[in-house]
Amino acid sequence: MVSIKDIAKQAGVSISTVSYALNGNPKVTEGTRNKILAVAEELNYVPNAAARTLKMRETKIIGAFLTSFQGSFYGELLQGMKEEANKRGYDLVICSGKQSHRMLPERLMDGAVILDRQFADEQLLQYAKRGHKLVVLDRELQHPGIVQVLLDNKAGGTLAIDYLIRQGHKKIYTVTGPMASYDSQQRLAAAKLAIERNGTVEHHIIYGNFDKPSGVAAAEKIMAEYTEPVAVFCFNDEMAVGMYRALQGTTYTIGKDIHIIGFDHIDVSRYLQPKLATIDYSERHWGAVAAEQLIKLIQEEPVENERIYVSLVEADSVGVV
Repeated sequence: MVSIKDIAKQAGVSISTVSYALNGNPKVTEGTRNKILAVAEELNYVPNAAARTLKMRETKIIGAFLTSFQGSFYGELLQGMKEEANKRGYDLVICSGKQSHRMLPERLMDGAVILDRQFADEQLLQYAKRGHKLVVLDRELQHPGIVQVLLDNKAGGTLAIDYLIRQGHKKIYTVTGPMASYDSQQRLAAAKLAIERNGTVEHHIIYGNFDKPSGVAAAEKIMAEYTEPVAVFCFNDEMAVGMYRALQGTTYTIGKDIHIIGFDHIDVSRYLQPKLATIDYSERHWGAVAAEQLIKLIQEEPVENERIYVSLVEADSVGVV
């Protein structure tokens, strides 16, 4: 059996460097990691944990890799994955953080759903080339071992902006997620296009982080600049909730002075006063479809990329101007 000592010798690096590279440790540069992975693939290297797994051929475990557990978004998504996995005879393991990434190359699971920005595209493609089965929820990657199950972010962004424009709004703020977020990039591109098509709308971008504090910061910025009624498209409901909190006790009224629409239709948004307009879809269905497609991929059944459709929920947080 090929060992990491054999890889180190052929790659001309130390054994510890090989170990770091195979485990995804950031101490190794991307160039060195790619070189070592190429040698490992050439020598048909299999980690010890993988060798134990391969004796049984499968673990009956799938993973879900998340950037974090922050916010109320993930509960329904993971529940959908768990229910579908259990129905098909699999268990679900939830992972977060770079140290957990080693579970993929060590084959401690049969496949994984990826919603984790800490995975580079090249890293996931390399895993797919080595036979790992993956479903991605946060990027577009083309490989037979990867299935995309993506939100229809462009439709959602367009629905939100068109709704604000129909209500007569001429000054619109968009509050984005993190710069590296695929969902945020797609929503911003759709929002810009919808605004450009109108031609008479003033557009301001506030860069946020998909959390309540960035919603608070956005509200404070808008109040500091306020001269007339404005509309705000928050790229998720968490940031919209942050805006509600910041506006409480001020002279500004939601739905009259500052008009807000969110994205996700999380449970808490249903109880805000005034009720929050938002873009709706089923997180549980999204998770279930992701698990279904992953298990089909593992079992070598026909699979296809999926799109999770969205709809507009109108509410009193957006009024006519």
